[in-house]
Amino acid sequence: MEYKLFVDSDVVLDFFTDREPHANPASELFELNEQGSVKLFLSAVSINNIYYIVRRFLGHKKTIEVIETLIEMTEIIGTNKTEIVQALKNDFSDYEDSLQYSSALNIKDLDAIITRNVKDYRNSSIAVMTPLNFLKMKEKNDG
Repeated sequence: MEYKLFVDSDVVLDFFTDREPHANPASELFELNEQGSVKLFLSAVSINNIYYIVRRFLGHKKTIEVIETLIEMTEIIGTNKTEIVQALKNDFSDYEDSLQYSSALNIKDLDAIITRNVKDYRNSSIAVMTPLNFLKMKEKNDG
C-alpha cells in the first residue's frame, strides 16, 4: 500500500539539515518515498522557508541543489486564492500551518499530515502524526 503524506516543512528541514534527534525518522520517510511505499506532498509555500533556513547552513549554491533534489523527490502542490482564503478562516494560531493545511485538504485520499508540531494542527480533519509515529504505525500495519 502506498501512503499519501503531506509533509510539513519542519520534517524537510530535519532531513536536509540533519537536525538531531529528528533527522533519522525524516530520512526514513524520504527513503520510503524513494522505494515507492509512500508518496510525499509538499506545499509550494514551504519551498521559500526551506530555502531561507537551509541557506544559512549550506550557502546559496548548495541550497539550490537541495531545492532541485527536493522538487524531484516530492509532489509540489500549489497554493491558490481559494486556499489562501480558506487559511484565513481556519481555526489555526499559525497562518503558515493554516495555509499548508488548506493545501493538504485538496489532496485526494491523503492519509496524513506529517509534522513534528502536531499541536499546530489540532483542528485538522486529516490525521496528523510525527514522522516517528507514522513509521511505527506503518510497521504495525505492514507487520
